[in-house]
Amino acid sequence: MKIAFTMTEGKGDLDQVLYRFATGLKANGAHVCGVVQVNSDREDCAKCDMDVHVMPTGPTIRISQDLGKESRGCRLDVDALEQAVVVVEDQISENADLLVINKFGKHEANGRGFRNVIGRAIELGVPVVCGVNGMNRQSFEDFCGGAAEFIEASPDALTDWFNT
Repeated sequence: MKIAFTMTEGKGDLDQVLYRFATGLKANGAHVCGVVQVNSDREDCAKCDMDVHVMPTGPTIRISQDLGKESRGCRLDVDALEQAVVVVEDQISENADLLVINKFGKHEANGRGFRNVIGRAIELGVPVVCGVNGMNRQSFEDFCGGAAEFIEASPDALTDWFNT
């Protein structure tokens, strides 16, 4: 089992790192499956729109919902996230060189989201890289049984891990 995780402190930094890592591998001929997150700012909204791009060829799915500028709750559109999960489930196979998941988040920690997709990739022998935040790190490490390797949050460090 080859599984790694990476973390950053800055808001949105991890999304950029994983996007550059995954698209760099894809540009070099690797068959990358999974999702990378692309955030976009809007002038009429204080918070960004969150989209996930399903690798390798799409679609791009909006996973955030606009709850208004005074909202403080979670903006994740769970139905849209599950739509992305279904698309990735349909694409993962032993022909994949890598599964990248933008975030092992609250839903994965609670047994939903991309959790089964990650398990399927491991069964198939496909290496896995996940973004993780501090709040869900322990759940991720428990899920992996301590087998996940922490990799510095840089496209080069992740590429080095992938190539070893």
